[in-house]
Amino acid sequence: MFKQEIVKLISKQTKLKQQQVENLIEVPPNHEMGDYAFPCFILSKPKTDEMWEDVEKDFFKKKNPVEIAQHLAEKIKPTKNIESIKATGPYLNFFINKKELAKQILKISQNYGKGNQKEKILLEHTSVNPNASPHVGRARNSIIGDSIYRILSFLGNKIERHYYVNDVSKQIAMLALVFKPSDKFDDLLGKYVQITKKIEKNPKLEKQIFELLHKFEHGDKKTKALFKKIVDTAIKGQKQVFSSIGIDFDYFDYESRYLEESKHILKELEATGKLFKDEFGRQVLDLKNTKIVGKMKTPVLVLTRNDGTGLYPLRDIAYTIEKGKKGKNIIILGEDQKLYFEQLCEALKLLDKPCPEVVHYSFVLLKGGRKMATRKGEVVLLEEFLEFAFKKAQQRAKEGLKLKNPKTVFKKIAIAAVKYAMLKNENNKSITFDLEESLRFEGDTGPYLQYSYARASSILRKAKQTKKQVRINDLTDHEINLIKKISDFPGVVERAGKNMNPSLIANYSHELAQTFNEFYHNCKVVGDKCEGFRIKLVDVFRITLKNSLSLLGIEVMEEM
Repeated sequence: MFKQEIVKLISKQTKLKQQQVENLIEVPPNHEMGDYAFPCFILSKPKTDEMWEDVEKDFFKKKNPVEIAQHLAEKIKPTKNIESIKATGPYLNFFINKKELAKQILKISQNYGKGNQKEKILLEHTSVNPNASPHVGRARNSIIGDSIYRILSFLGNKIERHYYVNDVSKQIAMLALVFKPSDKFDDLLGKYVQITKKIEKNPKLEKQIFELLHKFEHGDKKTKALFKKIVDTAIKGQKQVFSSIGIDFDYFDYESRYLEESKHILKELEATGKLFKDEFGRQVLDLKNTKIVGKMKTPVLVLTRNDGTGLYPLRDIAYTIEKGKKGKNIIILGEDQKLYFEQLCEALKLLDKPCPEVVHYSFVLLKGGRKMATRKGEVVLLEEFLEFAFKKAQQRAKEGLKLKNPKTVFKKIAIAAVKYAMLKNENNKSITFDLEESLRFEGDTGPYLQYSYARASSILRKAKQTKKQVRINDLTDHEINLIKKISDFPGVVERAGKNMNPSLIANYSHELAQTFNEFYHNCKVVGDKCEGFRIKLVDVFRITLKNSLSLLGIEVMEEM
């Protein structure tokens, strides 16, 4: 609210658009320099964008930034919420009324930070090949996707969560060569590694795999039944794994549903004159004169095998077109899919269809910098990691931690550890996963944030019997820091939703917890003359941290 008031004051005086002003406003490094600062450099530079047209005619174009800051400091008058405005060099600094801010913060409710956006969005994420239990690396897709779902929903949007099941894939055909009706979900990874090694030793097995895919696409009942058994086993197991960490889906969309529609897509692409058969007899889409040129040796998108059976991209085009009819379409993809996604978008352009918005994420690496690889068995299974985290949490209990519901607490700690470790980094940054580090109760970890919430809850339990009046006296720096950090939450959520970047929420959560713990170490709560106000401040901190962590899919606990 206070920042928005400053934005409006600057916008009115400069003729800049409010969004442009908001993007420029900074937070000074210390209180002496103000609470918010507006850099005036931009107003002294030549303007070319149409949003600056009104400014061109104004005072600013002939002045340097220092003169502009002084001019604005004289023109913009203080208000009830803005105590003073001062020019410091090229910056216009705003000092807000801290007591008014405190009054507003103390009024926040459980819905603090929620928005009223009302867009319909289809969010596709996870889509793990149905050939094994998900490993920690692939779980990053799911964890990012789930957090984006939570953020966009919190902002008021209606979200559908879609899981695209690749049930016509080469991986399923490979498993079909070694799968037995008695095989369980936990057997799939071993079977997949087994058949991968067999194919490496005997490449002729590839022919059997493509024969199975041909039979499946042409309706062979026995092959379809076998594929369905494998896929059902995998999806049931995968659903249970993801559900155990609070990640669920609204729709499971099967690739095989688009076999017929993909034939129509092929005809539509043929009508564009861009479809041709290559030297191998495959039908490929010519992508010359597109952005793909220079990114691959031969700029094409292969759509069928030489026997005429369709490939994944062809069915993916049909699937994407269907999603686009229902609302805004967002998809979470690994960075190794960047080129493929660009190829997909070029195909959609030829059909005059919209391309989805994409969020790419980088790899989760093993120690030593190696990527996880399912076919080689070089993976850390998500289930195994959670079991490891559970046992590590149990060790802490043996070291003196006393809990009423230890199993529930241990599970929540394990889930917080893995989710936070995935989300605290920018989506496009790779992660070297450290199991031990992510479970620490100090530092930049999920358990540290949970512990901070539990500490605040403990303070409130101690103060339960007291009914002190809430009086806002002269505020200390630590109180001001906590109040201001709490006030930042709605803006952080909005930016995280706009950029589809959960790391903004994760980093904010850590900063909020750190600010609270500094406050706690320096400001006595129970028994202090400011007890009433500080108890209330601790309570609104809890509300804010709980809401923030919920956007990461992390549950809080009243005690740890």
